[in-house]
Amino acid sequence: MIRRQFLKLASLASATGLASVGAVEALRVEPKLASGGNLREITWHVHGFTCVTCAVGLETMLGRMPGVASVHATYPQGVVQIAYDPAQTSEDTLRTAIADLGFRV
Repeated sequence: MIRRQFLKLASLASATGLASVGAVEALRVEPKLASGGNLREITWHVHGFTCVTCAVGLETMLGRMPGVASVHATYPQGVVQIAYDPAQTSEDTLRTAIADLGFRV
């Protein structure tokens, strides 16, 4: 069911033009960082992408999480790069969010 909700959101984003890189970048808001800007960066291989919309949807959903400063996901490589504030979120929380969207890290 969560996967269906994700696909519905991703389809809506694609249909409204949010899937374009420029549109997604324009929607990103840099969060205020609680720990004085000490960001950590992680790169994971993600399994389960079936199209570019999956990658864009994952970027959108993770980018809305508290403490996430930036997200970049690629469909062909199946990779996601995340910069986050460890004072606001953790790797476990990010892994859980990705799993909840129907993907595997």
